[in-house]
Amino acid sequence: MQLVVARIGRAHGIKGEVTVEVRTDEPELRLGPGAVLATEPAATGPLTIETGRVHSGRLLLRFEGVRDRTAAEALRNTLLIAEVDPDELPEEEDEFYDHQLIDLDVVLADGTEIGRITEISHLPSQDLFIVERPDGSEVMIPFVEEIVTEIDLEEQRAVITPPPGLIDESEAVIASSRDEETGDAASGDAASGDAAGTPKGDA
Repeated sequence: MQLVVARIGRAHGIKGEVTVEVRTDEPELRLGPGAVLATEPAATGPLTIETGRVHSGRLLLRFEGVRDRTAAEALRNTLLIAEVDPDELPEEEDEFYDHQLIDLDVVLADGTEIGRITEISHLPSQDLFIVERPDGSEVMIPFVEEIVTEIDLEEQRAVITPPPGLIDESEAVIASSRDEETGDAASGDAASGDAAGTPKGDA
């Protein structure tokens, strides 16, 4: 199975290095020297990583055969794709690969069906489930433990406990009105769905 593990950014310096946007929780494994990666567009690759280093918080890679800034800049926006055994699991118990999460049913703790995960969006602050509702609409669920309480791969489901307004906007309006009546500003923050937590997903 093929997984996108990074996207190439701009060239760095004049010796062929590029910045990369990492899309895996295991960069040491997927993006280490000697790794051979397929690409999108396919005509750009395959690319073999020659060296890698971290500079100012960004991962810099150099590929075999890429020796100057012009060649490095030509790779910009290329996706790097690793071949992964579909039965392979991440090292951390509470981490998952995207392909394990796609198509999981999303339900509330009482079993109420919310929808199906169609995409994982990896943001700098957290990962998001893009969930398709039965009516065809979409809702974004932050992949944080305060909201996603259980991932059951055997049952093919993700159990969530969403704050008011995350799933049903009318709940947010009701919660907001209640806050105004009670003067409880803290509940208003919860209604935004911006829960703190560490992303658990894996690209």
